[in-house]
Amino acid sequence: MIRPRLEVAEVFREFTPAFLHRYGDTISPDQRRVLGHVARCRTAELGGHVEECDRCGHRRIAYNSCCNRHCPKCQAAARAQWLDQRSAELLPVEYFHVVFTLPHEIGPLALQNRRRIYGMLFQAAAESLLTIAADPRHLGAQIGFLAVLHTWGQNLHLHPHVHCVVPGGGLSPDQRQWIACRLGFFLPVRVLSRLFRAKFLSFLRDAQEHRQILFHGQQRYLEEPARFRQLIAALREKEWVVYAKPPFGGPEVVLKYLARYTHQVAISNYRLIAIENDQVHFHWKDYTDGNRQKTMALAGVEFVRRFLLHVVPSGFVRIRHFGFLAHRHRAEKLELCRRLLNVEQASDKEAGAQPAMNQGTTERAVPPDLCPACKEGRLVVIEKLERQRSKAAIQAVEMSPLTTDTS
Repeated sequence: MIRPRLEVAEVFREFTPAFLHRYGDTISPDQRRVLGHVARCRTAELGGHVEECDRCGHRRIAYNSCCNRHCPKCQAAARAQWLDQRSAELLPVEYFHVVFTLPHEIGPLALQNRRRIYGMLFQAAAESLLTIAADPRHLGAQIGFLAVLHTWGQNLHLHPHVHCVVPGGGLSPDQRQWIACRLGFFLPVRVLSRLFRAKFLSFLRDAQEHRQILFHGQQRYLEEPARFRQLIAALREKEWVVYAKPPFGGPEVVLKYLARYTHQVAISNYRLIAIENDQVHFHWKDYTDGNRQKTMALAGVEFVRRFLLHVVPSGFVRIRHFGFLAHRHRAEKLELCRRLLNVEQASDKEAGAQPAMNQGTTERAVPPDLCPACKEGRLVVIEKLERQRSKAAIQAVEMSPLTTDTS
């Protein structure tokens, strides 16, 4: 794999001192940890080991990863493992992609109440899909789906939305048959949008009444009940964005698609171009201009600030399963779905081998211990390297011991 010319870690190491000087009093402990983890990932500060080929004697140093879910370098292995597990759950039906987006007026509240607002976003989107799908006027079935939270747009501004990947059909109310949706059509997006808006605003109003929403700074005016009611009324008049993309096709395409969406971070290293004159240059796709790829330059401190907007609270689950794919009865319901679809369940061996080799997830196509020099031997660990604590400014970011964050 070609190494990117610039990495987010380098941007953090360059601009963290200036960022902390300007914003250090306003960021959360989670955001501070991300700054420290990403900057030190795969460096001597985290320690590592020396590997040697058991055939040709080639040696290399491998530094430890930070394992933080916001780190662009730490997602490949987690994504490959996750996809292996999901491959056994795919059904031989058409799949749909439905996106639920919060209006921009919710953004400031989301930044001050991330766990609460993003949780309500998941709940409103899930209940809308489950309710409309169960309605006999539409599908009349119990569906199952996977939902992934994204909070960013291509320009790194806050843009909270949930991507839902849904099999095209579901179980009948009596659990005795599989009800397929119409070819190429899942559910009416306008109906979904209206219900999504009503549910989210209901959750938001209840949270405010029970004092579960905080208002700080420029949002403090919303503590007045009348002003908050005005906000709710204005949001009720807006058309909320819910859209369904064209159907995927079969399970193979779904796995390849999920590889791009499930373990993303706000920006990948491969979109970065250069640091010049204290500015970070990167590629972005302008959806308002025919999806044209353009180049953007942000001041280094502003780039760091925008990246940290998308740090979710520790322990918050960004990938969730609903309906017949919910964890508590997933295996049982999937077995029932396959039986009703007259499909034999793939063996564990087949399920585990398929994604890495065939579905666009190449992380495990080459054994990680294969010698890069002779291409025949295997690398074995011959020496451990202790962590080297640096006195660089980035060390000031650390507020707690390094922890593994893979949720």
